[in-house]
Amino acid sequence: IARCFRDEDLRADRQPEFTQIDAELSFIDEEDIFVVFEGMIASIFMNVLNLDIKTPFPRMTYDTAFHRYGSDKPDMRFDLPIKEVTSLFTQSEFKVFQSAIDCNGNIAALVAPQCSDFSRKAIDDLTALVGKYGAKGLVWLRLTDAGLEGPSRKFLSDTEADSLVKETGASKGDMIFIVAASEKVCFTSLGQLRLEIGKIKNLIRKDEFNFLWLKEFPLFEYSDEEQRYVSVHHPFTSPLAEDIPLITTPEYYKARARAYDLVLNGFELGGGSIRIHSSDVQQKVFELLGISAEEAEAKFGFLLKALSFGAPPHGGIAFGLDRLVMLMLGLDSIRDTIPFPKTSAGISLMDNAPDVVSDRQLKELYIKKVED
Repeated sequence: IARCFRDEDLRADRQPEFTQIDAELSFIDEEDIFVVFEGMIASIFMNVLNLDIKTPFPRMTYDTAFHRYGSDKPDMRFDLPIKEVTSLFTQSEFKVFQSAIDCNGNIAALVAPQCSDFSRKAIDDLTALVGKYGAKGLVWLRLTDAGLEGPSRKFLSDTEADSLVKETGASKGDMIFIVAASEKVCFTSLGQLRLEIGKIKNLIRKDEFNFLWLKEFPLFEYSDEEQRYVSVHHPFTSPLAEDIPLITTPEYYKARARAYDLVLNGFELGGGSIRIHSSDVQQKVFELLGISAEEAEAKFGFLLKALSFGAPPHGGIAFGLDRLVMLMLGLDSIRDTIPFPKTSAGISLMDNAPDVVSDRQLKELYIKKVED
């Protein structure tokens, strides 16, 4: 059990100080981790809440979660999947769709069940919601006895309209929302729209605990700030065995990681990974991250040398206990599950920490204060 201190952004489910169950195991793979911690979770729920949690938990890849639910921590207490519909509009004359396709973007749709009575204000609010996640607009169409209706219907051919209804499985009284944008914006914004529709239509089963293992995250992601690829988790995460040859090619960024998260009701409850145990693979990953051989030797030479002697497959996972208790009790903030939580400004109200440190204390610790 570890006490953790992090520079968090202090959202409702985060604190700069929290408690974890942290495990590191050797001679294991992902399924070993899953089985051990499923047993732990099931035991906790039975002993504390007298609830029988069914195991094993479902497994889902990151790619499936992102493209079906628009999230890396999907709330599975309701379905409402996103539908990729780009292929339906490759010859479309609708400029919004043309522009997305020309930029190698995506077009995806979300069916809001029995929402055709949404007011214009409600639709405007949903448009503003997806706008927060980068979408420049929200196409909406109502399915009535007369077929699809809406301001964008005139831009669609009858074939496109019929194909859209068939592909999405929409029924009379449903509303179809469509976003056309880059892949990240398209699915992320629709993922947030999915959650909002779930709340509006009371689709979320609030008395349910729905666990999900999310696995096979990308190994790398592109950083606009640094203008290069960086590790999604950390540089010691192992690639999938079948993707190790990929890291020696120009398409190394497509490699998947042996990383996993445990998701509960749309919250990340814990996460971890299987580590690299090959010196050659670790050196290659450093190289792909822009760490030269000299820098790698200076900073991680001890690790590379240790791995060269032969290390066992090993990995781990850490669970946030405060967040687990929050979800078990149906609370909205981990501040309610910590005895002395910090404020949104990171201040402890009990002792007013952090506070001014005296020059004498700084001197004892050989710390020099430098004024701006």
